[in-house]
Amino acid sequence: MKIEFSNTYSDLGSNFGQSIEPSSAVDPELILFNHDLASFLGIDSSSASENELAGIFSGKTILEKSRPFAMAYAGHQFGHFVPQLGDGRAILLGEVEASNRKYYDLQLKGAGQTAFSRRGDGRSSLGPVIREYIVSEAMHALGVPSTRALAAVTTGETVYREDALPGGILTRVASSHIRVGTFEYFAYRKDEEELKVLVDYAIKRHHPDLSNEDEKYFEFFKAVARRKLKLVAKWMGLGFIHGVMNTDNTTISGETIDFGPCAFMDIFSHDKVFSSIDHQGRYSYHNQGSIALWNLSCLASCLVPLLGLSQTEAQKKFEPEFETLTAFFKDAWRDVMAKKMGIFTATSKDNKLINEFLKYLEENKMDFTNSFRELPKRLNDSEGIYKQVKKRLEEQAETFEEAISLMDSVNPYIIPRNHLVERSIDLSIKEDYSLFKRMVEAFKEPYKENQNHLDLTLPPKPDEIVYQTFCGT
Repeated sequence: MKIEFSNTYSDLGSNFGQSIEPSSAVDPELILFNHDLASFLGIDSSSASENELAGIFSGKTILEKSRPFAMAYAGHQFGHFVPQLGDGRAILLGEVEASNRKYYDLQLKGAGQTAFSRRGDGRSSLGPVIREYIVSEAMHALGVPSTRALAAVTTGETVYREDALPGGILTRVASSHIRVGTFEYFAYRKDEEELKVLVDYAIKRHHPDLSNEDEKYFEFFKAVARRKLKLVAKWMGLGFIHGVMNTDNTTISGETIDFGPCAFMDIFSHDKVFSSIDHQGRYSYHNQGSIALWNLSCLASCLVPLLGLSQTEAQKKFEPEFETLTAFFKDAWRDVMAKKMGIFTATSKDNKLINEFLKYLEENKMDFTNSFRELPKRLNDSEGIYKQVKKRLEEQAETFEEAISLMDSVNPYIIPRNHLVERSIDLSIKEDYSLFKRMVEAFKEPYKENQNHLDLTLPPKPDEIVYQTFCGT
């Protein structure tokens, strides 16, 4: 099996990370391989055996053109700056050109120790591999920009966390793994030369249309910011809580990355937190927009040296832009939520109706996903909030049938419910991958009603509710 790797990121040099081969897995076995994604990436896997795939996507076999590389970055974690983080257990195999003529990273997660591992063993237990495969592929199918999963393997090793667990490796696919924390890494070191190299590389890879702009670095910031804010608005429209929105988990591609403590809400709660380490609610459901803006302010600070402005001049330039971005996010959120209610063209007047509907869900402890999916069936209910929604739909030019079609296209039938993800992890640890594979298959069409997947739509029973999530890596 051949993969035509490029290595443009590792070609940037040793200041950007460490050249290092994965630690060979003892006895890798393939759990699942994403043949559709492989085809999109230009990887011909049709003749490869499971053993061959397991060897390649565990790091035991290094293909000819791959130059494995652990990326350096810094980051603000829960608001506190850490000057060096980096890929402590992930190793970039290289980039491939997909059928859309864009380049994508292939990275092994759980591939062994690197210079950035600190006290970690560089490994991953199987649970986080199963979780990320399910959730990242579901996010993609839901229409949310996200990293994706190409392969899941077991390593034949035991990984020691709270308990002894089977080891696993996920092959993650991303438009790139450049994070806000990557810029912070060089800005902290006042290495303007490498910072400029990084930004020019990011522009060439993600925003080539900006290459000849007079203010390309400022325009780059604006483009990155809008992608990120649109992404968070989409998260919130699905009741998704990322859980660890540190700057090292904030991509400049606008893709969702790192699914450790993430979760989808069952019963709606404005202040919902899942992550076991988020004691102050910094990354709660409703805080996600403001945190995204905070993270973007960190990126803006990194770019100031490249703008040729004093701190005072830079502040004057960025302040009105952040006012614009704040309004941009509010509009993006409103548009997402309005469409969930069948409203084609939202205005500021719709904010009240949206918030009243969410308040109704919270006060009545209603399931977020199912309440929106069932909204068309309740438009004739006598309760006031449904009358208000129906009245608003009657005011727009589009028909009721068009409004219902819109609702069905943005309100999913199924989501990766936390208790089902946890159950699939528990079974996978016992080498039963049936639920894992069934969920991956079901989430390929999350907006389509399918009675075969009815059990996947049901909220958890009281004894199944997941109250906290853990990074678990």
